[in-house]
Amino acid sequence: STPFSTTTIWQYLREYLETIFAPQVIVHSSLVDVYGVGLLITGRSAVGKSELTLALIERGHQLVADDVVHIKKTATNILQGSPNEVLNHHMEIRGLGIIDVRRMFGIRAIRGKKDIDICIRLEKWNDEHEYERIGMDDETTEILGVRIPLIVLPLLIGKNITVIAEVAAMNHKLKQHGVNAAKEFDENWIASMKEKNEPKKGSA
Repeated sequence: STPFSTTTIWQYLREYLETIFAPQVIVHSSLVDVYGVGLLITGRSAVGKSELTLALIERGHQLVADDVVHIKKTATNILQGSPNEVLNHHMEIRGLGIIDVRRMFGIRAIRGKKDIDICIRLEKWNDEHEYERIGMDDETTEILGVRIPLIVLPLLIGKNITVIAEVAAMNHKLKQHGVNAAKEFDENWIASMKEKNEPKKGSA
């Protein structure tokens, strides 16, 4: 028995059952909340996922999970990530060992779960690969049948990958508000070329 009405208890049960039976997958990656944007950082082992995550935490962003991310697809087709129960908010940094992010950076440096908005894939620089320079072609990746934006970041010595990750988060928020810098640049470029190619008034 329950003191709640039928409608209320059904809402509670539905939310509980949707959570329990939601499609799930475990991904070897890191998840960070950067300016309110969930960045899923992926890449091959030892490529630098944890190091980038630690650098973002040090700059004031929030760790959700490192190394192991539990991803669940909600009823609204949103991907939600959370940490492993054993690892929780600990991190393994090669050459240093295990660190406790909550105790080291404070409670504000962590959060229990976060919707995944962007996937950032780290990879070693490949001279034969042509990397995106303008951003006109939006690449995506699929997790549990849900497609999310994919950004491939090649690693080079001296490249500030932390700032680029922050800019990726801010650029995503701008796109959500209808601002697409790449498309605006392309439209302005086309308009400029048309203006140059049009014959001037009075010319023969």
